[in-house]
Parts: sequence; structure tokens; C-alpha cells
Amino acid sequence: MADTKEAYLEKLKAKMAEWQAEIDKLKAQAQQSKADAKIELEKRVGDLETRRQEVEKKMQELREASGSAWEDIKAGAQRAWDNLDQAVRSAKEKFK
Repeated sequence: MADTKEAYLEKLKAKMAEWQAEIDKLKAQAQQSKADAKIELEKRVGDLETRRQEVEKKMQELREASGSAWEDIKAGAQRAWDNLDQAVRSAKEKFK
């Protein structure tokens, strides 16, 4: 069964909190890193922040969508979600 708009937004909101916690950990790690690693990690964190903002924008579009229009917007939101999820997992793996 497809998610309702409200359930989908709640699930996305919870995941956003998890991603933000991971981004914050990477920021803290960047502050403690040596120069080369710090530059690379800060670049990766900047990319993650951009992707997170994209997901937030899609969330706002979903909130504002009425009727069945939200289903159309949901596909774009899901792509943004998947991109951010993959980027966070990749960054965590690279900078263990």
C-alpha cells in the first residue's frame, strides 16, 4: 500500500534528523583532521549539506501539494532522498 502524504513526510522528517546527525559528526571529524583530509571532508560535508537542502525543498513541495499532485512530486523527493542517503553512507564509509 502506498504511503499517505502525512506518513511519507513523517518518515522523511525522521530520516532527515538521522542524516543531519551524521553530517554533524562528519563536520566535527573535519575539525579534528589534518589539512588534506580536512579539505576533502569539508568538501564532502558541503555536498551533503547541498543535498540535504534539496530534500528539504522537496519536503516543502510535498507539504504544499494538494490532492493527487503529491504523488507526482513524491517521485522527485524519493530521488533526492536516495541521492542524499547514498552520499551520507559513502561519506561515512570513506571517513571511518
